[in-house]
Amino acid sequence: MPRYALRIEYDGGPFSGWQRQRDVPSVQGALEAALARLQPGDAKVAAAGRTDAGVHGLGQVAQADLEKDWTPFRLMEALNYHLKPAPVAVTACARVAEDWHARFSAVERQYLYRIVVRRAPLVLEAGRAWQLGHGLDAGAMREGAAELLGHHDFTTFRSVICQAASPVKTLDRLDVEEVARADGCAELRFHVRARSFLHNQVRSIVGTLERVGAGAWTPGDVGLALAARDRAACGPVAPPQGLYLARVGYPADPFEAPGAALADGVRRE
Repeated sequence: MPRYALRIEYDGGPFSGWQRQRDVPSVQGALEAALARLQPGDAKVAAAGRTDAGVHGLGQVAQADLEKDWTPFRLMEALNYHLKPAPVAVTACARVAEDWHARFSAVERQYLYRIVVRRAPLVLEAGRAWQLGHGLDAGAMREGAAELLGHHDFTTFRSVICQAASPVKTLDRLDVEEVARADGCAELRFHVRARSFLHNQVRSIVGTLERVGAGAWTPGDVGLALAARDRAACGPVAPPQGLYLARVGYPADPFEAPGAALADGVRRE
């Protein structure tokens, strides 16, 4: 059966998360329902990673095995038609080898987290960022972030229900970017990259760094919390609406290969 890689964008607000669950909406369920319109029987997809309720996808990647040999462009168009009106879209599609796997072939994952400092309600961005009413010291947050880079035991920043075999991970990037906004308010964007993450790791890190930015913690307190290897030493967990799965990296990007289709209508030759 032909295997296809799908790059997926979604608003996580209406969903219980990526993973299919009984009697509640999920991103996986929406995608599988669209696939079922294209071929009889149960259509199953596997993703590069699961996102929690309320978390968004900019570059989630999933795989699907189909009976029909579709051109990537036609498959992308057909899926997007049947996904309506769910806030989910396939933004790229590519034919891949039978042994390629969305999760196990991935070599890195990148997350984006957004904080907007603004007193007035976010109208056009409601549910798309963590809104705070107090200022943050981005420099102090960068100092605290530096304590977490590299290879560590991240037990402190791991959910108690995390199923990963080990709490040891390598954090390759943790940048705090200040972004100019048209409304004149401050926005901080956290760019985080690793081969893989623990459950709630990014949100735990951002929530802890927010305490540093607010002046409740010193940058050095972040290193002490990491060294404690104790979940109780973690700061608050940031809410899900500011988190985006931004990109999944592979040794060879399937969406740059000949024959791949992209959302702008361009087909790779």
